[in-house]
Amino acid sequence: MATPCEKPDISKHVFSVPEKKISNPMHLEQWEKSQAYSELVGFISILNEAVKYLKISDNYPVSQTVEKILGLLDTLIDLVDKTPPAEQQARFGNTAFRTWFGKLKQEGPDLLKDALPEEYAPAIPEVFIYLQEGVGNETRIDYGSGHELSFVAFLCCLCKIGVFAPADHRAIVLRIFDKYLALVRKLQTTYRMEPAGSHGVYSIDDFQFLPFLWGSSQLVYNEHLKPESYTQPEIPQRHHQDYLFMAAVKYINEVKSGPFFEHSNVLWSMSAVASWTKINTGLLKMYKAEVLAKFPVVQHFLFGSLLTLEPASKT
Repeated sequence: MATPCEKPDISKHVFSVPEKKISNPMHLEQWEKSQAYSELVGFISILNEAVKYLKISDNYPVSQTVEKILGLLDTLIDLVDKTPPAEQQARFGNTAFRTWFGKLKQEGPDLLKDALPEEYAPAIPEVFIYLQEGVGNETRIDYGSGHELSFVAFLCCLCKIGVFAPADHRAIVLRIFDKYLALVRKLQTTYRMEPAGSHGVYSIDDFQFLPFLWGSSQLVYNEHLKPESYTQPEIPQRHHQDYLFMAAVKYINEVKSGPFFEHSNVLWSMSAVASWTKINTGLLKMYKAEVLAKFPVVQHFLFGSLLTLEPASKT
């Protein structure tokens, strides 16, 4: 497997617009042996290691490139404010999301072009599609872990072509992914987006997964915040600005009603695990089994020249 953030020779690389290639469950075995799967799992694991013990407010490198991607996401957040919900009778799926999504498709490629050094312009038609797919579906007006995966693919592709360096790994999670969560949460609440393929109380969360994985890595060896503590509403409220996991629980507490053990049964059960290390290890296994191995999720994943369905290299 090529190491994530290993730069190819982009002057000779032929980019392509990503497209669907998984059309039935029989393709899952091919997917799990593919270069894309190997690269994405490797990328997620590397970032998981990069943020161990770190708070969002800690000191770590934040490059100019990271700042520019943050600026792009801020612009998309501002576009939500400029695209208010439509007046409609339906409670969920506000159609103004389609208007916002149309603005993303129209303005997004130029925003990405402005955020990247000029040499990366040939990659934009391929890379931008993953950003576009990472915010939800304009037809169904829904969002789920498959969209989250597309945004990770966007980040992975930027690493592969050399936009990000290994020194950016911590900021990719703690700054860019955190800002992305602010965007998609605003989209979810503003446009009343439906969960895509939600398993209800039997899933870790209706919309996200990776804040819990990477967030639990942040909390490894934390002597003050034990796993059992996050079921107390005041703990996520107090620590959400520093820990992705706590921010995710805080968001759940804000958008759901009723006892925590009823609406978030998996999270409730997880709080009994002895250590954050065990939670983190278990969540990585769960992500592979409950997201990456599920046909309803990966059937929508798109393959281009950077993330392919070709067999992963054994070298």
